[in-house]
Amino acid sequence: MTSKVVTRFKQLLSQLPHSHRVLISAISATLCLLLIIPSEPATASKNSQSPEQLMPGKRYQLELAVKSDSASQEQAENNFNWQSYKIKPGDNLARIFDKLGFTAQQLYRVTESGSEAQLLKKVHPGDILRLATDGKGELVQLVHEVNDIETLIITRQNDSFVAEIEKRDVETRTEFTHAVIDSSFWNAGINAGITDNQIMRIADIFGWDIDFALDLRKGDEFSVLYETEYVDGEFVGYGKILAAEFVNRGDKFQAILHDNGSYYTPNGRAMRKTFLRSPVKFTYVSSNFNPNRLHPVTGRVRPHNGTDYAASTGTPVMSAGDGKVVEAGYSSLNGNYIFIQHGETYVTKYLHLSRKHVRTGERVKQGQLIGRVGATGRVTGAHLHYEFLVNGRHRNPRTVELPKAKSLSESQLPAFRQHADQLVAVLNDNKRIFLAMR
Repeated sequence: MTSKVVTRFKQLLSQLPHSHRVLISAISATLCLLLIIPSEPATASKNSQSPEQLMPGKRYQLELAVKSDSASQEQAENNFNWQSYKIKPGDNLARIFDKLGFTAQQLYRVTESGSEAQLLKKVHPGDILRLATDGKGELVQLVHEVNDIETLIITRQNDSFVAEIEKRDVETRTEFTHAVIDSSFWNAGINAGITDNQIMRIADIFGWDIDFALDLRKGDEFSVLYETEYVDGEFVGYGKILAAEFVNRGDKFQAILHDNGSYYTPNGRAMRKTFLRSPVKFTYVSSNFNPNRLHPVTGRVRPHNGTDYAASTGTPVMSAGDGKVVEAGYSSLNGNYIFIQHGETYVTKYLHLSRKHVRTGERVKQGQLIGRVGATGRVTGAHLHYEFLVNGRHRNPRTVELPKAKSLSESQLPAFRQHADQLVAVLNDNKRIFLAMR
């Protein structure tokens, strides 16, 4: 088939004029040259900056991607010699460094590596320190896991050390719980699945409105909206209480956390007030305010112008409000006592103390430790006798109307009220679902 085509092509070519045959031959020759000769030398890569013609039988080095900084750092760390040290009772940094063969100068440079290094002073027995040395045995890094979220890393840079805190990403979730008081507030909280610290925090939030040592009754209830924290899907701790509600003797109290860290009512009025309802943490109260009480020692009818908080000797006693200590002394009747003046209108008295921690003329803050429960003076057992006077007249500290709490500024109220309405709605919805499922 191919020979016939070639024969036919020659016949057609012989029939053309001589000039045409010459032109066709020239064009054919040029095309053959273009097909045979390459336009440029062959190269190893069309993106190469300096092309090189590949030669048969020659070995060529392929360029590899440069390692990232993290990869280089990981490789360097793999060259370190790591050791772990579990802190024992009685250990301190000087003793630990000496045991591990490090010098006092190295210890000094580590402790001076930054303010974060002060966390090393707060280590406890059982904590783990990880230390890395180079090929010469010199300390290059110290790692201490402060908690599930933060890790202290102290790294050598030239002749000094630099401290930093590495934080893991934390996922925050919102949880809800509700409880009804049967035997005690404490037991109700534990049964509801909240921690000791959360129980005390709730008491602190509502402590200006409710005397947790005296006012609580069976059937009182509370609801709490709080944060839980997770790292890599694992629970690591509790966050803030976002909102809470307490129903005490039919009276409803609600508290919402503001961005400033304080709690306010949904209307923006501060939960914190001028006075605490109780100067001690919630405990059993043996005797209430009673103007016609029969005195337990003398057997005579004598007004009991205060509240007795039965507690073991040494229980902390707090100042109910800011003020000035006008008397701090001892008498056969009152035992060790402290009187505090709060402005021109209010006076609080604390009697039968085992110890006094303030002196006459000293200024105190609300919640400050001023003394400890005792059994000094004319008493039958350890307790705190607490009195509250308004313009010189004894008033029941549990029910006396206290000065109004401060509110948020007008500029802050609209945004806060909108936020509070949302949280109250969440509280109510969760409470409704919770009760429906019981």
